[in-house]
Amino acid sequence: MAIAVDHRIGRDEIIWAFGPDLEPVLEVEPGATVTFETNDCFTGQIASEDDLVTEIDFKRVNSATGPVAVKGVEPGDSLVAEILDVRPIDVGFACLIPGFGQLIDQVKAPVTRLFRVEDGWIHMNEHVRFPAQPMVGVVGVATDGETLGNGLAGRHGGNLDDHLHGKGARIYFPVRQPGGMFAVGDMHASMGDGEICGTGVEIAGEVVIRFDLVKRKQGRWPITELADRWVVHGTHFEFMDALQLACEEAARMLVDEWDFTMEDAFIFLSVACDVGVAQACKPGPGFETIARVVIPKIPAVPGPFRL
Repeated sequence: MAIAVDHRIGRDEIIWAFGPDLEPVLEVEPGATVTFETNDCFTGQIASEDDLVTEIDFKRVNSATGPVAVKGVEPGDSLVAEILDVRPIDVGFACLIPGFGQLIDQVKAPVTRLFRVEDGWIHMNEHVRFPAQPMVGVVGVATDGETLGNGLAGRHGGNLDDHLHGKGARIYFPVRQPGGMFAVGDMHASMGDGEICGTGVEIAGEVVIRFDLVKRKQGRWPITELADRWVVHGTHFEFMDALQLACEEAARMLVDEWDFTMEDAFIFLSVACDVGVAQACKPGPGFETIARVVIPKIPAVPGPFRL
């Protein structure tokens, strides 16, 4: 069934960083649906396997289309971005980047590989194909002070690079500035947990977002709601520090929203929930690790917030 879209933003309306002073290219009411045209992560600089990351302008990395302001959204609220669809074009790429990733000392780098995306499948070569899982890597809102480039993740979102951020995900962002100021980019036709070489199947496309808000409730970090579970994030340069932040946030939500004791929250997170990594391409100077805690939707904890 076709999705009714209220607005469209072209891929020339972009930002390169999330900060406190973003100006909206569009203001919408809660409930509005917007199609965002997005660039690939290198903004069209990679077009063939002869194009290498050592030759590109790294000032043109991870553009995000937007930002969009949502009327009535204020600091202390959560801005909800529901991903209704993620539509990649038919050709994407992945790269090996000198200095990035766990296996970089064992391979030739730089290298670029093109991928064909067709009928729900990604063709790596004549022998290897795998299902497409379109998602967006950069999703965020304005910060409360610091300006962070789109390659970085933080409490505002940014380069969260979580493969769960595909069709059907609802992401709750803690609002720091009026309107929220949401922007999105860095689409992947597929990306594995960890994104260990530093890229997914990087690709341009269109993302359809429906906006909502939750008044006077928010997490300290972005929270993602799926059909059967909800997901808390934490980011830090080192994985164990990111995991600590994500576990602390998950426990806080259970205590503050669902009346767990801290002891019961600790045990529940261990016996019923999953911890993991969304991105961890190490080494990779300056890039955060994104950890997550996945909490099943059960009657006692049906979502992130008691509404």
